[in-house]
Amino acid sequence: MDIRPPHEPYDTRRLAVDGLHTLYIQQSGDPDGVPVVFLHGGPGSGCNADQRAYFDRSLFRAVLFDQRGAGRSTPKRELIGNTTQALVADIERIREALGIPRWMLVGGSWGATLALAYAQAHPERVTGLVMRAVFLGTREEFRWAFEGAAQTFLPELWRSLVALLPEDERARPVESLGRRIGDPDPRIHGPAAKVWHDYERALSTLHPGSIALPASLEAMPGELPNTPFLEWHYLSHDCFLEPGQLLDEAYVLGGIPGIIVQGRYDLLCPPQAAYELTARWPDCELRIVAGAGHSAGEPPIREALVAAITDLGARIAATR
Repeated sequence: MDIRPPHEPYDTRRLAVDGLHTLYIQQSGDPDGVPVVFLHGGPGSGCNADQRAYFDRSLFRAVLFDQRGAGRSTPKRELIGNTTQALVADIERIREALGIPRWMLVGGSWGATLALAYAQAHPERVTGLVMRAVFLGTREEFRWAFEGAAQTFLPELWRSLVALLPEDERARPVESLGRRIGDPDPRIHGPAAKVWHDYERALSTLHPGSIALPASLEAMPGELPNTPFLEWHYLSHDCFLEPGQLLDEAYVLGGIPGIIVQGRYDLLCPPQAAYELTARWPDCELRIVAGAGHSAGEPPIREALVAAITDLGARIAATR
């Protein structure tokens, strides 16, 4: 499938959602098209122009926004008031502000987590879901993604991470790195955030190339990545979800059509969660992408994602 080029938004705006946070929102495509909201990953990554290209401009009214603390939303990297429940409420505020009665949801990885949380809270507002790389927000998935995956498939990466830390911090290296990310001192959280970013990047693609981490946790030049700060905030709070919540409440999605695009060799979000979800949600189709990992930037994943979005959007358009 040919991937269409990004198109420019026809509307951009900012929406204050409380006394602290203001969200950046953009709309593109056809104002009379099938409404769809895109939920970016991370948490904390923000939206980009390439993601607008997922949506056929003649079919969709596509809404993209930067979640709290991410992208062009302000304050940047703010953790106060930044919870799953707050983000779900933000999505509903955006829908109301744009005058959209019901819409389709698209999200990958953390975006899939958020899509499920919103759909289960507001099923009457959802026409369908397309998700890539299902992550149910559990502690077990977190342990696998940041510990088990590297230990099993990239042991040299795991050894590099452990070796960066002092002896007394090596028992739980991911938590040790997370505590450093949460330290207010830039000399401590800056290098830790860059290591976290490089470590996660190596796990996110089937062919990561170099998986070398920085040689030390000393100060490093360059701009700080945003996602480690928000990811650690959410993961250290179990994504602000009850254990097993999104799977236990999958029955709420009955009657809502869904498509999951899942890389067969996704190290961060392996297929197990997608299989468990579709077993409890008969209206959802699972599309396994052979020879692919986690990242939406991998051509097989991107092509399958665009096809799934277009397929479900066309089905929704036919019923309008």
